[in-house]
Amino acid sequence: MPSVAARIFFVLLLAYFLSYFFRATNAVISPDLQQELGLSSAELGLMTSLFFVTFALAQLPLGPLLDRYGPRFVHPALMLIGAVGALIFAFAQDITSLSIGRALLGIGFAAAYTGALKAFSLWFPPGRYASVSSLYVGIGASGALAAAAPLAWIKEQIGWRGVFEWGALAIVLVAVVVVLGVRNSPSGTSMPRGGPAGNATLIWRSSQFWRMGWLNFMVGGGFLAWQTLWGGDFLFKTRGLGSLEVGSILFAFSLAAVLGFLLCGPLADRFGLPRVLLSAGICFTLGPVLLALWPNMPILGIYFCYVLMGFCGAFNILSLAQARLLFPTELTGRAVTAINFMGFMGVFLLQWGMGVVLGASSYSTVLLIWAVLLVLAVAAYAPLAMNKRPATS
Repeated sequence: MPSVAARIFFVLLLAYFLSYFFRATNAVISPDLQQELGLSSAELGLMTSLFFVTFALAQLPLGPLLDRYGPRFVHPALMLIGAVGALIFAFAQDITSLSIGRALLGIGFAAAYTGALKAFSLWFPPGRYASVSSLYVGIGASGALAAAAPLAWIKEQIGWRGVFEWGALAIVLVAVVVVLGVRNSPSGTSMPRGGPAGNATLIWRSSQFWRMGWLNFMVGGGFLAWQTLWGGDFLFKTRGLGSLEVGSILFAFSLAAVLGFLLCGPLADRFGLPRVLLSAGICFTLGPVLLALWPNMPILGIYFCYVLMGFCGAFNILSLAQARLLFPTELTGRAVTAINFMGFMGVFLLQWGMGVVLGASSYSTVLLIWAVLLVLAVAAYAPLAMNKRPATS
């Protein structure tokens, strides 16, 4: 079984790599989109955020589907929708076409992480769940590395449209590999079926869920909103940097995130998941505060802030592992997709909201508002780090 479990891990990892790549592309190609198609900051923010709102909304029906049918066919079926979205994006001539393509890409990768979590809950022991999950995200997040400096270079060679044309083919090929290489459960083990839909109210009634969800909304959502769009736009507009320089800083952000994803599971196992998650949330908040108060800091300071936000923001993934451990196995799909829903709704609303505020004000205002919301989210989550007895009410 270990060899089969490892194969499933790495097959699903291919899809997660693509998910991270496509969600992060707009941070590098945003100047091209604005110049070629005349997008405003608000339009750019809304269009980019559509990946995340459709991703989030897909989590609601996805949870019961994963609990009932498993990830083997559900996940690749959605990926084919994503391939269509990549093609529409590649040939888009206006904001409407870009938006449709981006929205379909979000649906296409909706099961890239939660589908894997469902599989891991059956293929790996509970004691290794946080570590396996963090390893999966740590390696898969290298897709964001590919969407930084390497994407900036590739874009110069084949254009941003060529990136999405070839990307559509890659999505189809990986979907086929998932069908052929993944099994829902070990031989001789039946997959636990999700109970009646009413059982899901156990999740939405839980006070712990809402504390975790709000933290994931602000930290996880803000982390991705910054990584996938506004972190690059901030550097273009406030520092006047070129694409390759921006790509290098975003590469550092994403590399730090990979390290954070890899370390957060072992640290959670060692020091306790809620305490580690709380500490990371506090440290993450320092990034927006420093950027807001000192936007003209030396370039090394910019690197420091981006590395800090990348590393600490990655720890938000622990909230999904916490949800998995808090609720029964037969509700795993619904629990993790519910938390994922909160995080990706955070990306959507923060990414869009930052664009709206930026259109009327400055980046300092945007960052200060975000920092205040982060402080509130960390304060709301703090009681979970003090409570040693997990409960669901």
